[in-house]
Amino acid sequence: MSGQRTGWRRVIPTWRTLLGTVLLFLLLVVGGTIAGYLLVGIPPANSAAKAQSNIYLYSDGSELAHDGEVNRQNVTLSQIPKSVQRAVLAAEDRDFYAESAVDPAAMVRAAWNTVTGKGKQSGSTITQQYVKNYYLGQEQTLTRKAKEFFIAIKLDREVSKDNILEGYLNSSYYGRNAYGIQAAARSYYGRDAEQLTTAQGAYLASLLNAPSAYDLTAHPENRARVLARWSYVLDGMVKKKWLDAGERAALEFPTTRRAKPSPGLSGQRGYLVEAVKNYLSDHHILDEDTLRGGGYRITTTIAKKRQNAFVKAVNTRVMDRLDDDRKVDRSVRAGGASIDPASGRVVALYGGIDYAKQYVNGATRRDYQVGSTFKPIVFASAVQHRSTTQDGARITPNTVYDGTNKRMTISHGRPTGFAPANEDDRSYGPITVTEATDKSVNAVYAQMGIDVGPAKVKSTAIALGIPAGTPSLASAEGAVSLGTATPSVLDMTQAYATLAQHGTHRPYTLVDKATRGEEEIELPEREETRAIPRTAADTTTSVLRGVVDGGTGTAAQGAGRPAAGKTGTAEEDKAAWFAGYTPELATVVAVLGQNPESAAQEPLYGAGGLSRVNGGDYPAQIWADYTAAALNGRPVRDFDLQLEAGAESASPEPSSSDSPSPSASGSPSTGPTDSPTGPTPPTVGPTPPTVTPPTTPPLPSEPAPTTPPTDDVPTVQPQSDELWRQMRWGWGG
Repeated sequence: MSGQRTGWRRVIPTWRTLLGTVLLFLLLVVGGTIAGYLLVGIPPANSAAKAQSNIYLYSDGSELAHDGEVNRQNVTLSQIPKSVQRAVLAAEDRDFYAESAVDPAAMVRAAWNTVTGKGKQSGSTITQQYVKNYYLGQEQTLTRKAKEFFIAIKLDREVSKDNILEGYLNSSYYGRNAYGIQAAARSYYGRDAEQLTTAQGAYLASLLNAPSAYDLTAHPENRARVLARWSYVLDGMVKKKWLDAGERAALEFPTTRRAKPSPGLSGQRGYLVEAVKNYLSDHHILDEDTLRGGGYRITTTIAKKRQNAFVKAVNTRVMDRLDDDRKVDRSVRAGGASIDPASGRVVALYGGIDYAKQYVNGATRRDYQVGSTFKPIVFASAVQHRSTTQDGARITPNTVYDGTNKRMTISHGRPTGFAPANEDDRSYGPITVTEATDKSVNAVYAQMGIDVGPAKVKSTAIALGIPAGTPSLASAEGAVSLGTATPSVLDMTQAYATLAQHGTHRPYTLVDKATRGEEEIELPEREETRAIPRTAADTTTSVLRGVVDGGTGTAAQGAGRPAAGKTGTAEEDKAAWFAGYTPELATVVAVLGQNPESAAQEPLYGAGGLSRVNGGDYPAQIWADYTAAALNGRPVRDFDLQLEAGAESASPEPSSSDSPSPSASGSPSTGPTDSPTGPTPPTVGPTPPTVTPPTTPPLPSEPAPTTPPTDDVPTVQPQSDELWRQMRWGWGG
């Protein structure tokens, strides 16, 4: 009995047990591999080359658009320049000719990175990608991955590497509905594949990583990412000694031609389909590869009547007034978005005059400054954080600031180096926050942004719905308050919808339902969260009502409804914005200047015959026309507001005789000093609307001629060249 294991030793397996378990596991793996290899044959080509259409529907079920027509023309490997072949290898699989058909280590590493949140990676060789593209489908299942594994091994034994590479180049997707290198060469450069240069081939190879995102025609804001990927490809060619370093250094990024969408996506349809596809992909509902397989029926949130009303408003107020004889008119673009604040559904989206003519979506692009439409976020942040001026007075609608033109901002008693100009270099002297918002006074909001703190302003912006990765968001201490960030029109609509919903944030959606056959695709939960306190949102709304009632946004009164909003003008008048909302609808409109040839941003001086296009002109007029039509027949509702303590009564405009004297920091020496334990915020109940709905929208009035902002500069140089460049121009309303 001495050989028996006792005590704790009984729970530890013997070496015989361990060896047996390992051998059994290896036997199962080897047996499974052999069985898989024998049972899984090389199937015929899949139906991807005959891809089904995806059907896109309006919210009422009527058809919006369909896609799926495949643009493909196969070429032989000998017709593809060697440098282009190598560019693809450098981008996707540098050891293709030397390696086996599968790379288990890379597959495990990619799976681990995906599971641990380091990003979704395929871990596939070119052979595996070719098998997926040509023989299988794009579904992300273990069964498909197992088949891919075995077919790749078998294919590698029966077909040459050259044939596999040729098939891969002819079956890969490059964006713009272009399948294969020949279709891509025609779509992006208007030439055959055999005429591609090394630089062009490297760009097409870059597209394989993210076809839609890396198309600069559609997403000019992604230029830095695209250039980085393009350089990665070329540097890889140099590393593999496929390209001389000197030749690499001399290469310049090749400009692509404009995209030509299929006729079925002309007009607004292409913009809407693109936005919906991006939403599905960005929210991990259906990735680009899976969606490209076709067969999906997608019901969008877009309301057909409201969409048509948006198009009509833009055409009536802007596009119909443009004249090709005015050079600037050829540069006019527009973007718009409208969200139901209660549900977060995007009910209308205006991308441009025609997807076939202007490929970039004006509603979703992120490369134009939002100007003064960002100021309400600064004020909301001030109320949310109970911020104070440099003298310790609470910031409320009644706080008096110094609105002197090019007034140096102060932080902790020291000059910051930031002294922005007001629009038209106008000085206002002592002025309340309410009045400064009505008149869009830069000097006040530059100081307020510093008083609140750029980090807090950024935090509030993100909570309201501005994406954290928005270019230029809080990149400059003072300038962020004046709208130097470049969120999209849709991003800004999300933020204003949160204000309209009393500070409650519900992520927007563009999709009501998605099905394929009998399968209904699961949509993500859009949890409602508290972005900012209700009193902070409602106090901001009360201030923004003044902008419409008697400030820079009076044209919005044409909606015939109680409204809150803010005008905005980007640096050098390259964009004009109006962002506003009624209790039941939040809408943002931007008129943008873009050179039709170079795509460079351009000022809008003289567009449509106006000496200058401000947010209170075309954008506010479009907003009014659209809002009146979108809410036609619905009861008129007023805002139900709960104001922050100390905000319930606005002070009259200061005069030279009786206004408080602002301190050097821009705040009054005395002012509201409400403590967090002050009285309960008052409730302002609904009141009858002050504007009677008009039977027809008013025609726009021609403003008196004005001159562009001067090129004067402040007396104290800011702390960076970028900030210096920004402050030379006055952002206004």
